[in-house]
Amino acid sequence: MIRVGLVDDQALIRSGIRALLDAEDDVEVVAEGADGHDGVRLARELRPDVVLMDVQMPGMDGIAATREIAADDALAGVHVVVLTNYGIDEYVFEALRAGASGFVVKDTEPADLVEAVRAAVRGDALLSPAITRRLISEFVARPPDAIAADGLDLLTPREREVVALVAHGLSNDEIAERMVLSPLTAKTHVSRAMTKLGARDRAQLVVFAYESGIVSPRSRPADRA
Repeated sequence: MIRVGLVDDQALIRSGIRALLDAEDDVEVVAEGADGHDGVRLARELRPDVVLMDVQMPGMDGIAATREIAADDALAGVHVVVLTNYGIDEYVFEALRAGASGFVVKDTEPADLVEAVRAAVRGDALLSPAITRRLISEFVARPPDAIAADGLDLLTPREREVVALVAHGLSNDEIAERMVLSPLTAKTHVSRAMTKLGARDRAQLVVFAYESGIVSPRSRPADRA
């Protein structure tokens, strides 16, 4: 059973999402909160597998709450998925940097929201396509981050290639096919890159890939012969 904490300042949205998730056999909403303080508290008290976190809330917002949860080693098993509206893309990248495992828009299809919860538990980055295109376009005007670029020295050339493919949205199986590796070897490369960079999940690898300049918004994964 996947245990979910739901944090949003609008009770109507919480009730709708709760009804959707509780209808699934493998998902259970264990607590609700109306602001970031509630989110941090329920994460610490209940240790849910996933916290669905609204971004804009009174008091402590979702980004600050995500950052606090991600910084607590005792909550390493808690995955934050950010809930966002169209038009507030500037917050999404900050949420990912703060430690969110991914994000979905509130008007996404119900099945996609359920899959977001399951993907977060699997450790997969979940980036809602409708926002990802606009989010990534921000990087066109951004030079690589010098601090992030220093992390490149920690990675082998093969690991850099794997991180780039993760940033382009490829799964482990797709990476294995692209690089002509076994799925287990591809997964090992991804895991090693995450460990070296201190990344909580694949979403953090995506952030690193763009901040360090491994990939650019206009780049495409190269095909192998």
